[in-house]
Amino acid sequence: MPSASNVKAAQEALGDDPVHAALAPSSIVDRLGVAVLADEVGDNPRAETRFVLVRLGGAVPERTGADKTSIIAELPDDGPGRLLEMLEQFATRGVNMSLLESRPIGDAMGRYRFVIDLDGHIHDERVADALMGLRRFSPNVIFLGSYPRANGHRPQVSDKYTDQAFVDARAWLAAVAEGHADLP
Repeated sequence: MPSASNVKAAQEALGDDPVHAALAPSSIVDRLGVAVLADEVGDNPRAETRFVLVRLGGAVPERTGADKTSIIAELPDDGPGRLLEMLEQFATRGVNMSLLESRPIGDAMGRYRFVIDLDGHIHDERVADALMGLRRFSPNVIFLGSYPRANGHRPQVSDKYTDQAFVDARAWLAAVAEGHADLP
C-alpha cells in the first residue's frame, strides 16, 4: 500500500493489529508514543522503505494488472540442470521473475530454496499454469501471496501468453480430445 510517509506507513501498519515493531524515522516517537528498539539501522541515506502487511490465510486480493506474486520453492535435488528446470516453468509461460534469491535449506549440503517474485497474479492464466508446473517439479512450494505492485508498474505480456491464449489452447485441446481435430 503506498503511503504518504514512513511515519504514516508505520502508523497504518500498526493499526489495530497486534504488530510489535515497525521500521520508521525517529520522529514516530513524538507522534505515536512508541518505544525505540534500535536506532540508526539504515546504511544508505537514499534508501526507500517499503512496508509489507503479513497475515495468515484469507483470499488473495483481486488482480489489478499491476501485480506481483511471491513464492518460495525448493529444488528436488542437487542434480545437473535442476535450477534450469525450475526456471523453465516460468520462461515457457512468459512469466518474468523480478526477484530470485537462493537460501541454503540447512538440512544437507547443496540443498537450496529460492525466494521468487513473479510479475503477475495467481489468477493470471500464465502465472497459475507456471505455479502448477512448479508444484509438479518441486518437493515444496510455499505461496506467499499475490498483491498489487507498490509502484503500479504493468508489465507487457506477449499475445501468446495472455489469459485468452491459454483459454483458447485449452479449448483446442478439448476439441482434439473429443475427435474434432480439424478445429483451429
